[in-house]
Amino acid sequence: MRVIVTGGAGFIGSYVVEVLLARGHEVVVIDNLEGGRLDNLQAVIGHAALRFVEADIRDRASIEPAFAAQDWVIHLAGIADIVPSIERPQEYFSTNVQGTLNVLECARQAGVKRFVYAASSSCYGIPDSYPTAEQAAIRPEYPYALTKYLGEELVMHWAKVYHMAAVSLRLFNVYGPRVRTNGAYGAVFGVFLAQKANRQPFTVVGDGTQTRDFTYVTDVANAFVMAAESALSGEILNVGSGGHYSINQLVGLIGGEVVHVPNRPGEPRCTFADTRHITQRLGWQPQIGFEQGVAEMLAALDDWKHAPLWNPDTIEVATKSWFHYLGGKAIC
Repeated sequence: MRVIVTGGAGFIGSYVVEVLLARGHEVVVIDNLEGGRLDNLQAVIGHAALRFVEADIRDRASIEPAFAAQDWVIHLAGIADIVPSIERPQEYFSTNVQGTLNVLECARQAGVKRFVYAASSSCYGIPDSYPTAEQAAIRPEYPYALTKYLGEELVMHWAKVYHMAAVSLRLFNVYGPRVRTNGAYGAVFGVFLAQKANRQPFTVVGDGTQTRDFTYVTDVANAFVMAAESALSGEILNVGSGGHYSINQLVGLIGGEVVHVPNRPGEPRCTFADTRHITQRLGWQPQIGFEQGVAEMLAALDDWKHAPLWNPDTIEVATKSWFHYLGGKAIC
């Protein structure tokens, strides 16, 4: 098939591109290289079935020509992180919502047969039950989570109204080599590995007993391609590891000293996906266990030597807006 991957030079997108090419598909990557890097595609650059288009999904005119004669779209382009979304909500809306609308309309006008959307488990907010199923209440706690959910609503509505075969995958705590190493204070793996590479203590939030459904990136990439190759439509599927692991467990596997920073408002004590639906509907199951995944990350530790290095003082400054706007909410 001929496949567009938006955000294909990003962390997850680059792995999706590799899987698609390995399965014999032709791929067009659309990426503005603000969050993605061409280095992420170094294993496949020059592949005869790969074409790269540097363009921004917010600019429909710049991306529209790439959709001609394409069969599938896998839409991963967007912007992440909590604090910047609180500080710059309009930018998040224009990219994650209006940008998704642009991609959907380009796909619809071009007659694309299948559309797979990268949604976020952050839409659940602080869930009432674990593992959390797709039918759980939607309670976004910050603009990033809201905009990703609004993008998903657009995708499902286009599937319903315009009969575009579409699937949305709600991702839980994706990690692995190539995880983003620049930009704002973000996911725990990037923070901890930069600290490990520079022999600095790990900044553990609270007491470290909170757990996360850490899901390895190659498993996630396979889920996207399996969803594209399936006959499903109008479905929302969780993508998780089948377990959940404490921050203290992660620290133990990486190895190092610890300092503690305050608990943050609006964060769940646990993220844990109910993955029965994706297993039943796609036959997908994760293949990489947590310990193996962490070992793969540590094998590439040098990649984090020049990543942003965080400490309690810089984290306090970076998360000031987080506490200012979300403070006062109860943490379960």
